[in-house]
Amino acid sequence: MCEARRERYVELIRDGMNYTQAAKAVGVSKRTGKVWRNGRTRSTGRNEKPSVTVWYRPGMDETKKISPRFLDLESRLHIADWLRAGWSIRRIASRLGRAASSVSREIARNTNPDTGLYEPNRAQRVSMGRLARPKAAKVRSVPGLLDYIRDGLKRHWSPEQIAGRLREDFPDNEDMHICTETIYQAVYVQAKGELRKEVSKALRSGRTARRPKTGVNERRPRFREPMVMISQRPSEVEDRAVPGHWEGDLICGTANRSAIGTLVERATRFTILLHLPDGHDAEHVQQAVIDRMRDLPELLRNSLTWDQGSELALHKRISTALDMQVYFCDPHSPWQRGTNENTNGLLRQYFPKGTDLGGYSQEYLDAVAEELNDRPRKTLGFRKPSEAILDLINAS
Repeated sequence: MCEARRERYVELIRDGMNYTQAAKAVGVSKRTGKVWRNGRTRSTGRNEKPSVTVWYRPGMDETKKISPRFLDLESRLHIADWLRAGWSIRRIASRLGRAASSVSREIARNTNPDTGLYEPNRAQRVSMGRLARPKAAKVRSVPGLLDYIRDGLKRHWSPEQIAGRLREDFPDNEDMHICTETIYQAVYVQAKGELRKEVSKALRSGRTARRPKTGVNERRPRFREPMVMISQRPSEVEDRAVPGHWEGDLICGTANRSAIGTLVERATRFTILLHLPDGHDAEHVQQAVIDRMRDLPELLRNSLTWDQGSELALHKRISTALDMQVYFCDPHSPWQRGTNENTNGLLRQYFPKGTDLGGYSQEYLDAVAEELNDRPRKTLGFRKPSEAILDLINAS
């Protein structure tokens, strides 16, 4: 077994794999690999014969740490084995957990042109060679490419339009084909000094520096107090079998300078309107919610679902004062508060868009809410929300 590992180690080194990778592939330490290469005497007194490995092969270096989104040697070995077994590209991609296009490009790009076979060790060596830095950016190494990009920006083309047009204008010249991201990188790297003004004029966003992008799991918390998301809301809320679960939101006036808070009970569609004459920031909204809901029976104070608007940044105070859990919808998901969104649409009959909502008194808001709660609803079997909620209170 040891001799077989040693021969495999030597074979991997000859195929271009570095010492660290070869040792790991055959399941030995780097020290053992070094002994196999150099024939050093071990502390046990046993002499190891030197191998026929080509010493200090050019380009031999330590294993480079690359992003997991790139294929590694193990994945390439699997691809080679499964290709020999006759697997389809889609089956291989599914097994590796990658897109079929990624596997297809890997095979087409790294197949040995001399043999026509996909050789994993050669593919790994070639791939690692492409990682060498620094190297000249493509937009500067291809004559005329940077000038084309500059001309397109002056004509107010977006980077995506420039990249697409390059393929139309130079269909047979792959050197002139670049992706949108390459153009963005070239633009923002140049955005220094006076060029910052040129870039801000050329790009529609007007930015001279890239906006940082984070993944879903790296998203910064919306508020200081941790949010409880709607996915953690009990299933009883979904079927509306248990009363006391509310949905809330704001309807805003002209230029968002004024607002009215809306609270809708999911089971009965009973509506409460919040008067916010002093503003609709977090301080005023949380106090208005507490003031209007603290007199409700405990039966009707189970939960409140809101979007991630900054007006509910002090949601912890609401939970503590009312002993009621507050849940938050996912970003850009208004359908998760469908009852409240529908009610807001009905309220626009009384509070049209583009009007100043700060001029309405609490008495007027109560009158509007009373009229809405006195309206028969098809979803309630043409009963009124006021009747439905009274039945719940009396039953308790």
